[in-house]
Amino acid sequence: MPEPEVLTDMDVTATDRYVLRKLPEVTLAFWVMKTAATTLGETAGDLFAQTLKLGYFLTTIALFLIFVVTLVVQLRSRRYNPFFYWTVILSTSMAGTTMSDFMNRDASAKFLTDGATSLGWGPQGLGLGYPTGAAILISLLIVIFVIWKCTGLTFAIRDIVTFRAEALFWAAILVSNTLGTSMGDFLSDSSGLGYAGGALLVTGVLAVLVALMRVPAVPNVVLFWIAFVLTRPLGATAGDFLTKPVAKGGLDLGTAGSSAVLLAVLLGLMGYAHVQERKNALPRDETLTGVS
Repeated sequence: MPEPEVLTDMDVTATDRYVLRKLPEVTLAFWVMKTAATTLGETAGDLFAQTLKLGYFLTTIALFLIFVVTLVVQLRSRRYNPFFYWTVILSTSMAGTTMSDFMNRDASAKFLTDGATSLGWGPQGLGLGYPTGAAILISLLIVIFVIWKCTGLTFAIRDIVTFRAEALFWAAILVSNTLGTSMGDFLSDSSGLGYAGGALLVTGVLAVLVALMRVPAVPNVVLFWIAFVLTRPLGATAGDFLTKPVAKGGLDLGTAGSSAVLLAVLLGLMGYAHVQERKNALPRDETLTGVS
């Protein structure tokens, strides 16, 4: 019986890095799924914290633990799995929603409706405000990127194949999704643009980023990370537009109904991505015997 083929790092680099790929290709479908996941993260986070009245503190702890569990599953996976990857994106979006709310909000009438004086057990919020909260999160994100740069590992998502690089990637994702929530809430609540206006503004900025992809002097990696942060406030404003009362400029569809529809959409997209991934992987698996 012939010995199974064993590929060295040099062999993988020279032949097919797809085998070790842990993260998805960045295509239009990627951004559609990212927007759907972040919008669901906004509505689901608000569902637990506000509609079910668990409060920002308890919900943040619970959703952060869910994020840790989903992240462990993703990190232990030996190759890209759409369900694992997008579940982590969703968990970071939900956790980011309540982490941002806990940082920026408090128990004042501005954030608590229907005459409520509290929301769930524990601290109601730190009340830092959106500018201060955003400044802290931007600083954290810069620190992560500086550490990442010092390791010499790549920022390009398609080339992230090591455990350390992926851990840094997910740390950046969690902070960027929390930052994006703060930006989205600021645009919706404090800027005067409203939910639809905030979403249109972010969409316009994203269109500019797409145009900049054709400018050779602007690295695509930089554009990717800016877009990744900005799709979170797009999801936040879109989620608020779906769930908030008509009097506040929303559609008043409710957090439960909106979350259920968005979850169905996201699961459908995950299923499609899984089918496409298997179609792309099968020919490669057949030619690389002994590698899983």
